[in-house]
Amino acid sequence: MSDALPTTAADSAAVGFFKVALGVEYKGSRYRGFQRQRAGVPSIQETLERALSKVAGGAPVTLSCAGRTDALVHASAQVVHFDTTVERSTHSWVMGANMNLPADISVTWAKLMPAHFDARFCAMARRYRYVIYNDQIRPAHMAEEVTWNHRPLDVELMREAAKALVGTHDFSAFRARQCQAKSPVKTVHHLQLLEHGRFIVLDIRANAFLHHMVRNIAGVLMAIGAGEKPVEWAREVLETRVRRTGGVTAHPFGLYLVQVDYPEEFELPKRYLGPHFLSGLPDVAADA
Repeated sequence: MSDALPTTAADSAAVGFFKVALGVEYKGSRYRGFQRQRAGVPSIQETLERALSKVAGGAPVTLSCAGRTDALVHASAQVVHFDTTVERSTHSWVMGANMNLPADISVTWAKLMPAHFDARFCAMARRYRYVIYNDQIRPAHMAEEVTWNHRPLDVELMREAAKALVGTHDFSAFRARQCQAKSPVKTVHHLQLLEHGRFIVLDIRANAFLHHMVRNIAGVLMAIGAGEKPVEWAREVLETRVRRTGGVTAHPFGLYLVQVDYPEEFELPKRYLGPHFLSGLPDVAADA
């Protein structure tokens, strides 16, 4: 028998090996991020693994994810995968997991994958939306799902400033001190500011992100939108490559992982761009 990995989901099944990919959405407010933490500290990963293990008849399940979202951060389109020798239908993985998950985590789809699929390393790009509720009065609803900014924000100034951050750059000035990425050089494919009622939505897609990169970009753009800094400040901060020049890191509540892009060969299921309360917002071109 060849030692080569199975190249299709059917080949895997034939040798009793299953690689399962899942789509997952969650409200991160009660969790210390996606990644499993020390005992007693709630995480999305541990909660999901516990639920999936029950579906697998008690067999342990270990997840890998497309993006390790931070504490209090949400996702409407996280992608994870796990390897198992337990055979279940994709319907059973979805419904069984959801029966054992709390109300703030949902599995949206499941698919059997070829052995070479990896939720993290096969991803070509990731996309986030940062949702700002711009009003003088703090919101009583969705207070943990949007970032409230009481200062009137000039969206046109924010759009103009955002142009400096599109493309391939060293984003050290937008990188958290504890970031473990090997390189600060990332490529931002698009960075759009969208308006939807009282919401201002920062929509950003890049090949990869640094720790706190989106929240630091949001903090800079909100300072410019509030008139506290000039439009040129975004480029100036970028060019310093020094984090302390970039001001305050924006709050995590408004941040959502909304899309992960993979090669077409994997044919992963597609859903609307989230979060759900923005599902009617027009999409921006993926390669704008």
